[in-house]
Amino acid sequence: MSPKGHLVVFAKKPRIGRVKSRLAADIGKVPAWSFYRQTLTKVLRRLEGQDRWHCWIAVTPDQAVYSPFLATNKWRPIGQGDGDLGHRMGRVMQGMPPGPVVIIGTDIPDISIAHITQAFDALGSHACVFGPAADGGYWLVGQKRRPRVIDLFKNVRWSTEHALSDTMTNIPSGRQAAVLETLEDVDDCASFARWQDRRTP
Repeated sequence: MSPKGHLVVFAKKPRIGRVKSRLAADIGKVPAWSFYRQTLTKVLRRLEGQDRWHCWIAVTPDQAVYSPFLATNKWRPIGQGDGDLGHRMGRVMQGMPPGPVVIIGTDIPDISIAHITQAFDALGSHACVFGPAADGGYWLVGQKRRPRVIDLFKNVRWSTEHALSDTMTNIPSGRQAAVLETLEDVDDCASFARWQDRRTP
């Protein structure tokens, strides 16, 4: 039997003025913090997985693993460590126990259990899986990690429209990637307004 997969949520400790800085510049620090905290809480509850996958939350700063907001039995907290986003995701991708790994962020309030199920299903026949974001980045990245872990994150221009294409360039010849639905990061006033419109019946 194949090992059960690992879902890892990358998150920052929700502190006012330390999260969603671009959104905060548009709507204010407190509303941006409130959005981030509520989204993080809802995503964690939604994706607990009903034992379909192991649940991990990789937090920064590392000391946040002891924070009360992580007091949950379903999600095991770990520190992200230092370095840029690529170094941190690569470290987690390498360090997880056996089984496929899927990493997501907390900027996409529309992530569902169906999306995560699709990602793990795709890793049955693909080396990698991506959830593209509308801005050229991605909201999900996963690897089968067999026969080895691919170094996906070298020379990636983070926080640009090139992030996804740069990452996919690192996939070795002969290894295939699956691509899921494109979703939108909520990181500025315009995307926040569109998200609010989607919530309106």
